[in-house]
Amino acid sequence: MTLKNILSTVAVCATLCSCSDDFLTNAPQGPLSEASINDPKSVDLLIEGAYATFGCRYADSNDPHWFPVTNWSYGEVRADNAYKGGGGETDAWEIHDMETAKIQPNNGFLDGKWFNVYCGISRCNTAIRALNRCDDATFPTKASRIAEMKVIRAHWYFELVRLFNRIPYMDIDLPETAYTTVRNDEFTREQHLGRIAADLLDAASSLPETQPEIGRINKRVALAYAAKVKLYQAYEQDPLTNAVVNINKTLLKEVVELIDQVNGYDLLDDFQKLDMLEYENGSESVFAVQFSKDDESNGAGRINWSMLLNSMTGPGCPWQGDGFFLPSQDLINAYQTDANGLPVFDYQTRPDYGVVKFDPDDHEKYYLDNISGNVDPRLDFVTGRPTIRYKTYTERPCGLWVRNRDAYGYNNTKRFWLSPESKDAMQGWPWGASGLNWQIIRYADLLLYKAEALIELGGNGLEEARTLINRVRERAMNSAYVKDFDDPSKDAANYKIGLYPSAGWTQDYARKALRTEMRLEKAMEGERFFDLVRWGIAKETMNNYFQAEKDNRIYYQNASFETGEEYFPVPVAQYNFSGGIYVQNPGYPAF
Repeated sequence: MTLKNILSTVAVCATLCSCSDDFLTNAPQGPLSEASINDPKSVDLLIEGAYATFGCRYADSNDPHWFPVTNWSYGEVRADNAYKGGGGETDAWEIHDMETAKIQPNNGFLDGKWFNVYCGISRCNTAIRALNRCDDATFPTKASRIAEMKVIRAHWYFELVRLFNRIPYMDIDLPETAYTTVRNDEFTREQHLGRIAADLLDAASSLPETQPEIGRINKRVALAYAAKVKLYQAYEQDPLTNAVVNINKTLLKEVVELIDQVNGYDLLDDFQKLDMLEYENGSESVFAVQFSKDDESNGAGRINWSMLLNSMTGPGCPWQGDGFFLPSQDLINAYQTDANGLPVFDYQTRPDYGVVKFDPDDHEKYYLDNISGNVDPRLDFVTGRPTIRYKTYTERPCGLWVRNRDAYGYNNTKRFWLSPESKDAMQGWPWGASGLNWQIIRYADLLLYKAEALIELGGNGLEEARTLINRVRERAMNSAYVKDFDDPSKDAANYKIGLYPSAGWTQDYARKALRTEMRLEKAMEGERFFDLVRWGIAKETMNNYFQAEKDNRIYYQNASFETGEEYFPVPVAQYNFSGGIYVQNPGYPAF
């Protein structure tokens, strides 16, 4: 049995979690408190409830699309990869403010995320306390299950640090009544990350290499996640400006060593298999949220409700969704390549690639302009562009499938969706939903994390870094290219992707190559903004983006990213909860 099947039948309500379990698929039959747990089956319910927090559906915030586990709003719309989409600026204005760098502490989507994540942490702590009281003889998997809970808890604390920086650390034995006594400035970012990494490594020591159930956390997951956390920790930041002031090479070496211990994975042979159900738990999946559809649970199943609002809409579109989360023109432009198939680093100095133009004599007809140049094939693996084939859908090519084209243009997203005609995709509401997993860490991530560490270490590691980056590019090169809708013998665009040569591979050039590759390979995966902050280039990148895009998106005319906005403000609702002891992040007015 896989974990996605286990989690679809959970029925538990842990009263000490401070979070009701309405999101679970069966209605709870009554409260299950820590004091009432006397047998392994009851403890298993708490464990499964902790896993289920990846669904992000809670009693008072039953809206995972607003507080998504995928971080589509927090990590992509807030960066240079995506527009909010939807009906316009006032439709989910909270995300519009993220997109335009106008975030304020009263933004409810910040408070909701904070609440959800601490619910996840609370469930893990509740399960660990229950496990600690279990007898090893009657619960032989006790050590492993405690370790699994530590990994999930580490994931949620890592989310908090990346989002809010100044956060309270709730000790596992802290009574709920004492939560309001915990300050959010007791530990620095680096101290939080150090604790998270240590928790992950401690968990790894008690986890098996593999688990009998697909989706259950194993040792390799813990090691991979520890490597990711240590990579972030290595970029030490000024606590007042969030500027990177040092890159800790000792930690970078540990990143490399940890990734070298994560064995048994490989890249899928075709990039597009990342969005196919039959490969979701395949060779590239290191750590994934297990989703399912039509699994006898309530509604559509334990689908990825984070993506509820994001399916396409518009004339001729097979789905009639809400049209949020759209690729930016800047992202599309970034996929341009030169005569050797290498990225064009100065793409922002060039005209927009693939712009929709309408026939002046017939406004029902349109075409893509400025398409003679070369592009990375991942452009049409990631984005849905008008006139281009949409996955394996044969009825028509992608059209003007955007809800508000005046505000957001004409491009939509291909990643994370099955092809519209698939029997595994919902044909009604929720439009396009499926059981496709969400990858938290995939093998390509580890290759690029290791390459990043080697580049910053410099020296002999630069050549290995080039090999790792080229390995990711070679997979894209060898993937099946999207074909012209009317003539399948032709490619849909001038696809050209090449490998980086050794000549000219300096540390500075390698750094540019790595950061570009991270963007192109992982576009729309919820990581982009956090990468920019880690590298210390968020302000520069975002202001260049606003300048490049302001002629396309009129609402960017006055957008400006300021120092301190690398992290969200501490939500005012949480400040009130603390009784006034929380300290606001730099860059925002003090409480």
